[in-house]
Amino acid sequence: MKSASQKTTTDVAIIGGGVVGCAVARRMALAGASVVLLEKASDILDGASKGNSAILHTGFDAPVGSLEWQCVQNGHQEYLEIHERLNLPLLKTGAMIAAWTEEQEEQFPAILKKAHTNQVADVRQLSKAEIHSMEPNLAKDVRTALYIPREYVIDPWSAPLAYLLQAIENGGRALFNAQVTGGTFDGEHWLLETPQGQVHTKYVVNAAGLYGDLVDQQVLGNSDFVIKPRKGQFVVFDKAAGKLIHSVILPVPTKITKGIVLFPTIFGNMMVGPTAEEQEGRDDASVDTATLQSLHDQALRMLPALEGIPVTATYAGIRPATEQPEYRIRKEADRNWITLGGIRSTGLTSALGIAAHVQSLLEGFGAEFQELENPGIPQVPNLANHLPRDCHKPGFGEIVCHCEMVTDREINAALGGKIPAGSMSGLKRRTRITMGRCQGFYCSARLAELTKDKLETPLSVGEAHD
Repeated sequence: MKSASQKTTTDVAIIGGGVVGCAVARRMALAGASVVLLEKASDILDGASKGNSAILHTGFDAPVGSLEWQCVQNGHQEYLEIHERLNLPLLKTGAMIAAWTEEQEEQFPAILKKAHTNQVADVRQLSKAEIHSMEPNLAKDVRTALYIPREYVIDPWSAPLAYLLQAIENGGRALFNAQVTGGTFDGEHWLLETPQGQVHTKYVVNAAGLYGDLVDQQVLGNSDFVIKPRKGQFVVFDKAAGKLIHSVILPVPTKITKGIVLFPTIFGNMMVGPTAEEQEGRDDASVDTATLQSLHDQALRMLPALEGIPVTATYAGIRPATEQPEYRIRKEADRNWITLGGIRSTGLTSALGIAAHVQSLLEGFGAEFQELENPGIPQVPNLANHLPRDCHKPGFGEIVCHCEMVTDREINAALGGKIPAGSMSGLKRRTRITMGRCQGFYCSARLAELTKDKLETPLSVGEAHD
């Protein structure tokens, strides 16, 4: 750990270790800049990025001509270009916007027109017979659907880990427990204050998510947006549900939310969610029984075959919505500062596109870097259920978590390396340990042994499934 008197010098400092911050770190490192990522928690993905639907969006329903649309499309394309090199999984599900009422069906012409305007030309309407040919388990009262073939499911946690790993592989750094508490600008460079020492940097990118407006207020003196936290609760069904449908089942969206989605996960489960609940708390990720029961009931109405299949887990994510629906990008060339605010449900897809946009903005500020000719390309471990896992390879040692087939080799690798897991939550996201049917009931004792003296907060027996 750095002392408060130590100083880090860099070209670009990125505040926030969510998916957007990790993607920006990767992009700028590949562009030839020296970069440091500053995360206030002990691991990446501690905020909004840890809870999302893991859908790779096409941008078919994004605001026409908007920056969000541009970043989603560019992010979708870049993910498809790089995912195999980084060993990132892709589940080619496609998606259906299902209409269950005549009123919902009446909105299809406008949705279809918008999709085609947004250059997603392969969206088409399905008949009831076509729907049930593709998804025979879907409820019989579905009227029709719009099919978006290039909406896919990905691993929401390995992607940002891979982005940051590639940044570090190519000279970047990451500082944890490094909340930015203040900063001064001398007209050319920033001096940021953190518990890990001072950071001397030419440019700053604020990707602090749920706290982005507060960072602007604290360092710049003002913010041009206000975060309005929006909670989304999810229900996760057991892996027995994983093969009941193959497509992402989308609702007809509203002005407020994309709505409740029923979808398979890359890990072999089935999920339903998220809700869209406005709240004051930025870290209140609690769930409530009534809402979870409502989600469960909605899932059964759409997919009756879920009846009797147990729920493995429930959780909530918080989206950094603002008082306006658009992305809130603040750029101040005279202070070498960019803020990436209001990146909501499309952020997992758009992160790579946003990172490319940041590079273009910095170049507009006058930044000049020399793009790397032969960058290092790390690979992250595969956690996808449809691809070979570590337990399928010889010499793995022991299976620690039998629900998710997690090996001790995977756990030890996640606790070491260039970005070691700094918390139990980080270890879960890197390995899926304790995230299965028993929620850590059977493996927590062994896990406590393996993680002894390796996590910032020691794991006690029984804690893993609390």
